Amino acid sequence: MPVNLQAPDGSRLFPVSGVRLGVTAAQVRKPERKDLLVMELAPGTRVAGVFTRNRYCAAPVRVAREHLAGGSIRALVVNTGVANAGTGEQGLADAREVCAALSQRLGCGAGQVLPFSTGVIMEPLPVARILAGLPACCSALAEGQWLDAALAIMTTDTLPKAASRRVEIDGRTVTVTGISKGAGMIRPDMATMLGFVATDAAVSQELLDRLVAEVADASFNCISVDGDTSTNDSFVIMATGRAGGAPIDDAASPAAAALREALTVVAAQLAQAIVRDGEGATKFIAIEVAGGRCRDECRAAAYAIAHSPLVKTAFFASDPNLGRILAAIGNAGIADLDAGGVRLWLGEVLVAEQGGRAASYREEDGARVMAEAEIAVRVDLGRGQARATVWTCDLSYDYVKINADYRS
Repeated sequence: MPVNLQAPDGSRLFPVSGVRLGVTAAQVRKPERKDLLVMELAPGTRVAGVFTRNRYCAAPVRVAREHLAGGSIRALVVNTGVANAGTGEQGLADAREVCAALSQRLGCGAGQVLPFSTGVIMEPLPVARILAGLPACCSALAEGQWLDAALAIMTTDTLPKAASRRVEIDGRTVTVTGISKGAGMIRPDMATMLGFVATDAAVSQELLDRLVAEVADASFNCISVDGDTSTNDSFVIMATGRAGGAPIDDAASPAAAALREALTVVAAQLAQAIVRDGEGATKFIAIEVAGGRCRDECRAAAYAIAHSPLVKTAFFASDPNLGRILAAIGNAGIADLDAGGVRLWLGEVLVAEQGGRAASYREEDGARVMAEAEIAVRVDLGRGQARATVWTCDLSYDYVKINADYRS
């Protein structure tokens, strides 16, 4: 069961003017489930994205990068069930064929369509089924279908993931709404799995390119379920400009700061939902590492904790075997780390300092915190002012079961 996560209320997902969505059950992999999404963007919409750094990146990732570099984007097409990764030249041809087919229906160029896929790796994309599903998607296009869109991109997710908010920027009401999917193969190396966020704010392309990286770094790049970086990771921001006004172009302006915050809040909510719905998860764990010389070493320590199977299984068992956390910190690659200067807390309980167990620590206190559904781990490296936070989950029996049965 997801950790303190509920399905989003569709009535609270604000439509974004200039973005229309349509879904259908194309039977890409499983019958009778929504598995194909089309997002149509109004002319003039600016789009920016960041993608996986996995060298086996999927065919749609490669095609999406090419099309983004070409300029104006008018549509996105997303299928679940088959990742179209590890599919060679045929996979590229298949992704391009889908783009061409959708472009003909929408009256735009094939290079103006971004393709995305998620699901089983190294299986051929069922192009005929996707092409057959495109007419239904296009017939269903409407601005208010964000919840259906979130459902249509799920794989092993147990709940759809969507978030929305409205803010005032320069006297205008600006809407930000987004969806994401992901539950396993979650370890960001730019952004994790699939995330799509739209806004009606007017933004220059240069600033949007900067914002997508900054927002990903503060949200999707702060989560981990199992330490595996997907072949298909993609995060895209679309700005239609329909809220009006001159495009925001100064990254240091109050307007840019307000938009950055709104985008980050939505993206962080989507990212944390992925962890809360992690495959087999029973605990949501926030790991804050402070006192580093730079953010990178704080992140290294946080991820060392988040990726340790020994730490994650101890959290699942509610077992305060907390020496495992110290061992993970020591293995984070901080060569000159002074173990004697590190302090570790579990919630508000001081666990370790001066190289060992804190004199005040009692195991019953650690066990009490470990039994909670949401746990805060705090580390002070004692060597600087930098800090970083990573969100993760425990590793349970069900994680193994889900992935053992994934293709059945």
